[in-house]
Amino acid sequence: MLYGFGVPKTPMTDAAPPATRRRAGTRRLAWLIGPALVAGVAYLDPGNVASNMTAGARYGYLLVWVVVLANVMAWLIQYLSAKLGIVTGHSLPETLGTRIRSKWGRRAYWLQAELVAMATDIAEVIGGAVALWLLFGIPLLWGGLITGTISLLLLIVQSRGGAKPFEFVVIAMVAVIAVGFTYGVFVAPPDPAGVLGGMLPRFEGTDSVLLAASILGATVMPHAIYAHSALARDRFAPAGGPGPRVGVDLEKLRGLSTPRLLRATKWDVTIAMAIAGTVNLCILLLAAANLAGVPGTDSLEGAYAALYDGIGPLVATLFAVGLLASGLASTSVGAYAGAEIMHGLLKVRVPLITRRLVTLVPALIILGIGFDPTLALVLSQVVLSFGIPFALVPLVALTARRDVLGQYRNRVATTIAGVAASLFLIALNGVLLWLVFTGA
Repeated sequence: MLYGFGVPKTPMTDAAPPATRRRAGTRRLAWLIGPALVAGVAYLDPGNVASNMTAGARYGYLLVWVVVLANVMAWLIQYLSAKLGIVTGHSLPETLGTRIRSKWGRRAYWLQAELVAMATDIAEVIGGAVALWLLFGIPLLWGGLITGTISLLLLIVQSRGGAKPFEFVVIAMVAVIAVGFTYGVFVAPPDPAGVLGGMLPRFEGTDSVLLAASILGATVMPHAIYAHSALARDRFAPAGGPGPRVGVDLEKLRGLSTPRLLRATKWDVTIAMAIAGTVNLCILLLAAANLAGVPGTDSLEGAYAALYDGIGPLVATLFAVGLLASGLASTSVGAYAGAEIMHGLLKVRVPLITRRLVTLVPALIILGIGFDPTLALVLSQVVLSFGIPFALVPLVALTARRDVLGQYRNRVATTIAGVAASLFLIALNGVLLWLVFTGA
């Protein structure tokens, strides 16, 4: 039997043996884990694969430090997002929708967030289409349609089955992604000295800055920030609808204390970011160790062919399977985030399935006109990078406010770290613009 929100009901008295109480506590903690793992699939989407693979193939170990730094920042950002949803019972878009007083201000904010969500969707559908072409020779346009259709089925699971079944499906796909993208590193390991050298922050020209921005956009993804606050809200909000009623004591309705939920969330985020960070790093290292300097390997198709010829068909096939699982899982989370953005800011509720059909169109157009899919993936991640400050700055500001989170507001050190991450990302985007438009 379950109580609260999917937590096993375990009768327990103070007289129970300590080992029994510890096991029961562990089971309850495990059942609280999940939202971050679902949001974390956004860190494993085809845009990540394209950005990290291209970076490794072109520059070897140069941008290892960017991947590591991005995942460190991602841990803080995702925890703050989940904390906002848990403590307030509202997502970040909902909170901003009530605090941005200007109607046109809300619409402008929604427009940029919607463009970010669309860029995400394009990357995920294109990645799934490329994977189907690599595995089965299916034309890219038909592969995009198949990817979109399967994502519809996943969204039906979310709409009808609720949060937990959706989490199980997505987490299973994360396992497939992890195996698909990390196996090659064990077969053809990277140079340890090269990996250590890649931890020294530096760039080599405009293109390396563009790739760094792409890696950051693919790792610290704006739609993951919006989605995680909503996923935490949906899992832990009172029964009867998302978000609390005014004046309601959330802890009493949940049957779980807020500090306990926040502790479980830290574990959830740590596990999710450890998986995502490891996989992202393995993708770059696989390319750096085996594809650097090989002509044509800065595209997914070329990388697949080089892996097939250089390491073997098993590594190449697992890579393509991981890419397919990445596209299918992440496109569902992207559609969820986009629907939450629209509802929270415009108070318009569009069914997830309808939204999936509409947002599928731009990706199919790109595939239909024959645009380079790898370039489209990398550029989509740059668009995501420019959307980061619009999600991150309000998140840090809101979670630092006593009138929003009360006693659970950020500590000073946490706020400083959030501000530092925001300034770094904004500065990187500024440098990128300057380099691109001046030709430096």
